[in-house]
Amino acid sequence: MNRRAVMAMLASAAAAMPWAASAQQRAMPLIGFLGGGTPSSQRAWVDALLRRLRELGWIEGRTVAIEYRWGEGRSERYDELAAEFVRLKVDVIFAAGTEPALAAKRATATIPIVFPTAGDPVASGLVASLARPGGNITGVSNLATDLDAKRLELLREIVPSLKRLAVLVNADYSVREKELAEVGSAARAFGIEMVPAAVRGAEEITLALEGFKGRADALVVIGDPLMNLNRLRISILALAGHLPTMHSQREYVELGGLLSYGPNYPDASRRAAEYVDKILRGAKPADLPVEQPTKFELVINLITARALGITVPPTVLARADEVIE
Repeated sequence: MNRRAVMAMLASAAAAMPWAASAQQRAMPLIGFLGGGTPSSQRAWVDALLRRLRELGWIEGRTVAIEYRWGEGRSERYDELAAEFVRLKVDVIFAAGTEPALAAKRATATIPIVFPTAGDPVASGLVASLARPGGNITGVSNLATDLDAKRLELLREIVPSLKRLAVLVNADYSVREKELAEVGSAARAFGIEMVPAAVRGAEEITLALEGFKGRADALVVIGDPLMNLNRLRISILALAGHLPTMHSQREYVELGGLLSYGPNYPDASRRAAEYVDKILRGAKPADLPVEQPTKFELVINLITARALGITVPPTVLARADEVIE
């Protein structure tokens, strides 16, 4: 094959790459990582994403470039950061959380968006349906049936006297009302009174937890970037108020929460990385169904249990995926 034929073949192959036209003069495709928290609070998500991309042939700095932006738990920042990715003409936006994904969707109807977690992608308006997301967005949902009931069942096994349940939620969380309704429904089924508090910022979290003293027997934290950034504060104040805590992800328990039950978020980031790979190779988000959680884990902190004077039943410990001692 002569040189002209080889060059023609290479040019044809480059033109076929879905990111070539948008990247223009870029030597490699560009991913915009829009995090709801901070580099430290979502480090495990980033590491899982990079590992899977590397396994699929996308090596940061060599075959793919990644720009990182962090919302730091402040919902007003997400739109600004998403708009910046549009100006940068990234090839894919990896929106790590429900609110970042909604901001990315508001910013662009053309750039593909992949989310590794979303509370309820349909109810929040991210996608038309799980099977046929439509538009330019898809990903992995953390939506699963009966999760709140299972969490309360676990709490009742550990705290048999549970009658009043404090619930802490971000007032700016887009699916706040739906989450509260689901927790409330599960609580009513067990004959438990719900004591909710919607907050904005660290100071209001402190005030809410101080207000729960003497008014609740346990605390459920509805996870989002704001809560995740303040998980140490929540653990310290809950322990001071003698409140056993239930969380949706293990990161809270690693910093002193009592227990968590929910999807494995790094695993979800790993699965979402596979969608990024498919999109960079030509797939359309509209053709990629939103995936459901497949891996759930129960994590228990026995150090916190002892500090609260709680004996975790052997039947619960036997079901734990990890016990922190």
